[in-house]
Amino acid sequence: MNKAYLLTGSNLGDRFAYLRQAIQLIQQLCGTAVQVSSFYQTAAWGLTDQPDFYNQAIELNTELSPENLMQSLLEIEKQIGRERNVKMGPRIIDIDILLINDQVINTPLLTVPHPFLAERRFALAPLAEIAPDVVHPVLHKTIAQLLHDLADTLSVNKIYTDK
Repeated sequence: MNKAYLLTGSNLGDRFAYLRQAIQLIQQLCGTAVQVSSFYQTAAWGLTDQPDFYNQAIELNTELSPENLMQSLLEIEKQIGRERNVKMGPRIIDIDILLINDQVINTPLLTVPHPFLAERRFALAPLAEIAPDVVHPVLHKTIAQLLHDLADTLSVNKIYTDK
C-alpha cells in the first residue's frame, strides 16, 4: 500500500464541482481518500493574470505504483476536461502528486517530491492541515516546518470545510 499526498486545483468554471468530481474519480480509480483538507482560495502563482484557484490536499492510500498513479491522474484530468494550452495558465482541473511515502522519484513522467512543494504556500497550507508532521524526504523538515519557514507571501485563505 502506498500513501500519496495530492493537490487538486481549479480556477475555471464551477471550481467546487470540479474539485469534488476529481476526488470522486480519484477514489473510483486510484484508491481511498483517507483525509481531505478544507478548500483554499489562492491567488494564481507564476502566470498571475488569471482567476484565483481553489485548492485541496488529499491523503490517498493506493495500491497503484507511483507511475501508474500519475497516469491515472492524467486520465482523470482529461476526463474532467483539462486542456493543456498555456503552461501555468487557467485550467478546469489540475492534480499534482506532492509526496508518495518517503520516496524520491525522478523520471520523465514523475518527480516526487513535487519539485516546488517547499516554495509554494498554496500547496503547503492545505497539506499542513492534513499532514503537518509528514517529513519531506529531501529537505528533512516537516510540512509544518516548511510552511512556517516559507518566504512565499501569496494570498492563501481557507474558504470552506467539506467534512
